[in-house]
Amino acid sequence: MKTINTNQELEFQSVSKSLLITSVNAALSGGKEIMDVYASDFIVETKKDNSPLTMADRNCNDIIEKILRDTNLPILSEEGSKISYEIRKDWTFFWLVDPLDGTKEFVKRNGEFTVNIALIKNNIPYIGIVYCPTFKTLYWNDPKTGSYKKHINNVIKLKKREEINFKDPNLRVVTSRSHMNEETEGFLTKLNKPQIVPVGSSLKILFLAENNADIYPRYGPTMEWDTAAAHAIANGSNVKLFKSNDKNEISNNKKNLLNPFFLAYPKD
Repeated sequence: MKTINTNQELEFQSVSKSLLITSVNAALSGGKEIMDVYASDFIVETKKDNSPLTMADRNCNDIIEKILRDTNLPILSEEGSKISYEIRKDWTFFWLVDPLDGTKEFVKRNGEFTVNIALIKNNIPYIGIVYCPTFKTLYWNDPKTGSYKKHINNVIKLKKREEINFKDPNLRVVTSRSHMNEETEGFLTKLNKPQIVPVGSSLKILFLAENNADIYPRYGPTMEWDTAAAHAIANGSNVKLFKSNDKNEISNNKKNLLNPFFLAYPKD
């Protein structure tokens, strides 16, 4: 595989297909590790922020990092080694990984958890891979041609979404199964008879990309690795993730990796 020097501007299109194939392989391999643990009587630990951690998180992260290292690109992962901003601030390209997004859903055994791998280019999600191993569903985007979904052996291209009108009745609003709060409930009161669609993990963003929902208000904490992969895929369907306090899209590789609150919806 042709490798990338992250300190230079590159003819990136020539290697992006190879990187896409590698990242899909990493996501599928990670998903297998997750399902092996899912089928067992796994132990749940608690991290410093009180979020759950399982052997599935660790095993999936290990196999993903092993595969992605062959690309010679830096890797920033939720479960990997912590990397200071001084080291990563000048990265042009890097992998951003959440090996198991939706650990709470994993522990509940409701199937709504995903493997998230994003290739970041100049602090913007460039390629995104999201794999839901329970449902054998893979999502990805090709920066040249758009976003796709594969369920078992059936592949479809996701259509471009049309812009929504926030005054329309019955807008479908996707919400978290685990993080509903007063700010989100306040936002819902401003809409005209919204239809609530609860779902876990990065699948919330992908519901918009698939036209199964219209708005995702996120007035709670998320990290960059929670959203970047789905963000890249959603962009291919004209779905944007805007900061809740302005009209700029959220970005990556900030000094603080915590995302601002955001609203996701189709926007031309």
